[in-house]
Amino acid sequence: MMTPATRMTAEERRADVLRIAVAQFAKHGYQGTSTEDVARAAGISQPYLFKMFPTKKTLFLALVEHGFARVREAFAEAVGGAAGDEALERMGERYGELLRDRDELLLQMQAYAACDDPEIGATTRREFGRLWREVAAISGVDEERLQQFFAMGMLMNVLAAMDAQSHPSQWVKACIPPAWLAPPRSATG
Repeated sequence: MMTPATRMTAEERRADVLRIAVAQFAKHGYQGTSTEDVARAAGISQPYLFKMFPTKKTLFLALVEHGFARVREAFAEAVGGAAGDEALERMGERYGELLRDRDELLLQMQAYAACDDPEIGATTRREFGRLWREVAAISGVDEERLQQFFAMGMLMNVLAAMDAQSHPSQWVKACIPPAWLAPPRSATG
C-alpha cells in the first residue's frame, strides 16, 4: 500500500527553494543564474517561483540576508558566555566550520561580486554592517581587534573558495589556522 505524499507547507517550500537557489547562484553568480534554472532545480514552475519571489533580485537578496543571518546566529551560539579574544576565537572556529558549506561560501562571494548593482550592494553592506556590530557587541573588543578578526575571515573566505586546504603547498599551511583543519564538531557536542 502506498503512503500518500505529504504536501509541503508554503514556508517549507520557500525554505526548500532558497536552499536550492543557493547552489544555483553559488555556481553561476547573480548575472549567470536564471529563474528558469532555479525553478527547474526546485521542481516547480517559474510562475510559482515568481509567486514566492517576484523577481530574481528579490530571490538573490533573500539569499544574501539569509546567509548573513546564518553567520550571526552561529557566532552568537558559539560564543556562549565568552568575551574578548576568547569570544573571537570561538567565532573564528565556528566560521571555519561554516565555510565547509561550499555553496554558502560561494554565494557570499557572489554577493560581494554583485555589489555594483545598487540594491545588492546596499543589502550586502547593510548585512555586513549588522555582522560587524554583532561581533563587536558580543566580543567587546576594540576596532583594531575587530579589523584583524574580519581580515582573517576574508582570508579564510579566499582560501576556502580556492579549496586551498586540500593542497599541500607550504604557503597554504602558513595561511590556514590549525583549528580550521580539524574535523567539524558534532551539533550535540
